[in-house]
Amino acid sequence: MRWRYSETVLALCTLAFFATMVGRLAISPVVPMVTDEFGVSNSVIGIALTGMWMAYFLSQFPSGLLADRHGERIVILVAVGGTAATSVFLAVAPLFTVFLLGTILLGAVAGLHYSVATTLLARTYDEIGTAIGVHNSGGPLAGLIAPPIVAWIAVRYGWRPAIAIGAAIAIPVFFLFAWRVRPTEPQRPDEPVADRLELAPLVELLSRPKIAFPVVLAILAAFVWQATSSFLPTFLIEHREQSPELAGVVFAGYFVVQAITQVGVGAVSDRYGRDLATAGCMVLASTGFALLVGVSGPLALAVAVVLVGTGLGWGAALLPRFMDVLSDEERGAGFGLVRTAYGFVGALGSVCTGILADLFGWGVSFAVLGALLVVVFGALAVNWALSLGY
Repeated sequence: MRWRYSETVLALCTLAFFATMVGRLAISPVVPMVTDEFGVSNSVIGIALTGMWMAYFLSQFPSGLLADRHGERIVILVAVGGTAATSVFLAVAPLFTVFLLGTILLGAVAGLHYSVATTLLARTYDEIGTAIGVHNSGGPLAGLIAPPIVAWIAVRYGWRPAIAIGAAIAIPVFFLFAWRVRPTEPQRPDEPVADRLELAPLVELLSRPKIAFPVVLAILAAFVWQATSSFLPTFLIEHREQSPELAGVVFAGYFVVQAITQVGVGAVSDRYGRDLATAGCMVLASTGFALLVGVSGPLALAVAVVLVGTGLGWGAALLPRFMDVLSDEERGAGFGLVRTAYGFVGALGSVCTGILADLFGWGVSFAVLGALLVVVFGALAVNWALSLGY
């Protein structure tokens, strides 16, 4: 079959997502080393990670506005190039306050990518669930590659060279994207960004029932995803008493599963409906968390990783729901606004889970994550059973 330009766009958007995700995920495997060097607690490092994810999602809305004004290509290039620069900044941070600032900057620049790339793909493909599933697999692919490499480098050379892997990945992706992706036509080139920041239209969009309901679901699901991506290696080391290297391999396995199953989750949502696919993800992931917390042994751990990895790929099922109800003119800034709304609140998953771990232990903190997914499943079931139409 002949390779089409649309497939080039999809492949390079996926690579760009991969690069920005490597920069963020490189921190999680070295959390114990960072806390030891700077003398901070899980709660404090949780604040840094929450700051990173909050900044990541805060930049989603302005990224959509900037793309509407200047085109998607330039915004994605800024995201990838900024990820490289801030990864180096983190690697040389002399104090925890500087490290904290670096994590927030990393989240802000990396966050420019996702909404803009999703909008670009929605303009390129008709079956957006499948396209978003392929694009989303860039995140799990980063989880496959980054954690074991970061853990290996950290054990032998320290956490600073390990975190610098974010720059090593982002730089070649930046040049490849700049070379192969054509400049994109802005949707609103003549409209100043400031003119689109009026509060009333933003509130009106978020208050639409068919947007407000999935936003609430996405907040809970994102809370769990953020906490898992921040602390799964630490949970494995401190709760299940695994070595840092093995924890990195298991963390990578979680992302391997997500990379493999993302496309399938998106295809199921295209064929059988967004809600059915999302509900299935909640069942799988909550069961996986129960196994992680309550059942010992390598077999239970392997099954848990498969279930959690598949279930936390919910984005390929739930996020197309927003594109289904947004008009072409609303998709750029509108989807960015939605991402900011649910992601900013969901980013509290890192700090809240860190606090719960300090107070009650890692078992309790991860059990709470599983319970939140049960709540999402219950909301979907009620919406279907009562035909509420949300």
